Amino acid sequence: HRKETGSFEGNVEEFCSNILQNIAQGKITHTIMEAADGRSFDVVNKPLAHGGWVATIEDITERRHVEQERDRNYSFLRQIIDHIPTQITVKDVRDRRYVLVNRVAETQFGLSRDEIVGKTAPDLYPKAAADAIAADDEKALQSPEGLFLDISPWQSQALGQRFITSRRIGIPDHAGQTRYIINIVDDVTDRRRADEKIAHLAHYDALTDLPNRVLFRERIEQELQRACRGQQFALLYIDVDEFKGINDSLGHHVGDELLKAMAGRIRDCIRDTDHIARLGGDEFAVIQTDVANSRDVVDFVTRIHEAIRQPYECLGHQLMTDASIGIALAPQDGTDLDQLIKNADLAMYGAKANGRRTYRFFEPAMDAHAKARLSLERDLRQALFDGAFEIHYQPVVDLGSDQVTGCEALLRWRHPERGMISPAEFIPVAEETGLIVELGEWVLRTACAEAAGWPAHVRLAVNVSPVQLKCTTLALKIASALAVSGLPANRLELEITEAVLIRDDETALAILHQLRAIGIRIALDDFGTGYSSLSYLKRFPFDKIKIDRCFVEDITEIGGSSVIVQAVVNIAAARNMTTTAEGVETSGQKEVLRGLGCTEMQGYLFSAAKPSSEVRRLFGADGSENVSAVA
Repeated sequence: HRKETGSFEGNVEEFCSNILQNIAQGKITHTIMEAADGRSFDVVNKPLAHGGWVATIEDITERRHVEQERDRNYSFLRQIIDHIPTQITVKDVRDRRYVLVNRVAETQFGLSRDEIVGKTAPDLYPKAAADAIAADDEKALQSPEGLFLDISPWQSQALGQRFITSRRIGIPDHAGQTRYIINIVDDVTDRRRADEKIAHLAHYDALTDLPNRVLFRERIEQELQRACRGQQFALLYIDVDEFKGINDSLGHHVGDELLKAMAGRIRDCIRDTDHIARLGGDEFAVIQTDVANSRDVVDFVTRIHEAIRQPYECLGHQLMTDASIGIALAPQDGTDLDQLIKNADLAMYGAKANGRRTYRFFEPAMDAHAKARLSLERDLRQALFDGAFEIHYQPVVDLGSDQVTGCEALLRWRHPERGMISPAEFIPVAEETGLIVELGEWVLRTACAEAAGWPAHVRLAVNVSPVQLKCTTLALKIASALAVSGLPANRLELEITEAVLIRDDETALAILHQLRAIGIRIALDDFGTGYSSLSYLKRFPFDKIKIDRCFVEDITEIGGSSVIVQAVVNIAAARNMTTTAEGVETSGQKEVLRGLGCTEMQGYLFSAAKPSSEVRRLFGADGSENVSAVA
């Protein structure tokens, strides 16, 4: 009948034969039959004692649907769990055997799920690890919230040393009793390493891998605590001399290699108990611990200097360098972190002021000097804002005609409390802070406007700082000052020092060539007081050489500087340059200079620098005042 209705598609004779065979053997058979309409039946064939059998047929369609839905859900959940990037395992509480693991667990275990499921921790782990797992399982079972373990090291069977977090949760059965333990394990090794790298970068210098300023401050704090218990230490601030010149001329990549090499050499000089850091740029710092006396520090600094001064090979460049080192001793130079750092820094600047390539111990006077300098800088800014500067003019006299041929503009500062402040005191501060640029522009504009009203043969000389010559717009600003004032370019003379040429600054030289091209005269000031002055005369075609007062003051004495002055005059004449002697104070000096062929002079013999209203009187009614009438 089922064959005829289509509910059975098999071989009837074979089907019946199997049933008869099973009955003969006394077996009960279960068969699931699928009807054409989709219904499912469970057919049970049970043999009777005296022959024959009883067949019961149960419609299990709904039950089958439920089971199939369950299987689909299980498969779906299995896929979800397998794709979660976290290790998930489930254990039966009764025997602690694994009943479920996902793919991440397989990777961590280094085994397939078939090799894991049905096993216990002691089957899979060494005893120590298995005992730890068992203990954590027990803790989880004792707590309603389960058990969370923060980042901790774990020896993975397959991946080696890892860092993990884990959370164990108990799952109850229908009676409310915990039946399963789910363990969710996150492998945070990569995050841990990233955090460690970030922490390292926060405390170490990226270029040299030395401790940075942040970590170094912590170590100073630690040593200060020891100093309170009688342990003296020295704090050294080390500044690389002329490092900027290396960077500018050879490039930052060469400079970086030099810094790395220096870091290695300084590190080789310290003991395990000492500390080293790179503070930034070209500054390093060292803590020398357990210092008995200053002699210990001097010996240590000497070793550092000797190491630093050895030649370097950096990317094909042979380099030599040196360092200025400032030293502060704790606790005598400070028990406060910031104060001690400040004092070491002041000592380092003291070493630089002493000509570099040396060391200085901190002295209380340095602090007073630093405060005075800061006060001077503050007052300097205020004076610039208030317009409190003046320009005085010192005449330049022609030694042949005794006439005034020019005036040098000299900046003066009348402080409201301190009176007149020497340019030697405030000009270096203005250069260091960059205020010299704004000051210099004001001097140019004001002096050009004043000189425009002088006799046509009287030139104006203005000093230009090396700092100003770093400004690429200087030539435009000077041209603007000339245009606004109406002063012809050939009546302006710019005085520069050898410092511009020592730095081999091509930008500055280009600016000087631009200025000379429009008719402005260029003078080399303080000639002979720097280095290799003769070579500079070849590098740039100066219009004038100014002979420094140090060669003039003893020019009348036997064995004085007359021979040197004669040589300078001859060199200048050979290159079509004029010469001006500075600091002429006696008639004897004037006559010797005239006899040596010097072109001009300036000094107190004729006149000190005067305000504009007074210097005009020196020109006379016709602008041809004679020196003999005034001196």
